[in-house]
Amino acid sequence: MTNIQTMLTVGAMLLLAIVSLNFNSTVLDTSTSDMQNKIYLTAFSISDNLIEEIKQKSFDEATIEFPTTNTASLTPPANLGPEAGETYPNYNDVDDYNGFADTITAPYFETYYVSCSVEYVDGDNPDVASTTQTFYKKVTVTVSSPYLKSPVSLSSIFTLK
Repeated sequence: MTNIQTMLTVGAMLLLAIVSLNFNSTVLDTSTSDMQNKIYLTAFSISDNLIEEIKQKSFDEATIEFPTTNTASLTPPANLGPEAGETYPNYNDVDDYNGFADTITAPYFETYYVSCSVEYVDGDNPDVASTTQTFYKKVTVTVSSPYLKSPVSLSSIFTLK
């Protein structure tokens, strides 16, 4: 082999090494993104499942039997949460989920921490919490995990009207 052929061979090997490293890096980035997407999708599913479960409950303890037109008969904001003796999964109204917390282990062995808060909100501006009873309750479900860069939060407004 001549010097030129040797240099061309070394150059080709160097080029092959660079292409291989870039390919491996791209495959690793794609695998990491795919795993993160699965973890976020699982977190969203957990949040959505809890909100769907809550949708099946009565608006308030006072409305289980009959609806009301008087907000004063609804549970006071300071008392939102399960009534004495109520435990999950036997909640019967939306505000029982206030303060709810659970840990869920998913198929890939990742752990998710679920928390829920319930508050009365203003009907005209549901982002503003109300200090008195209204016909609107905002439920926020937050799911966090050591594998998530930031927690996933989903909110839903429940109304008696």
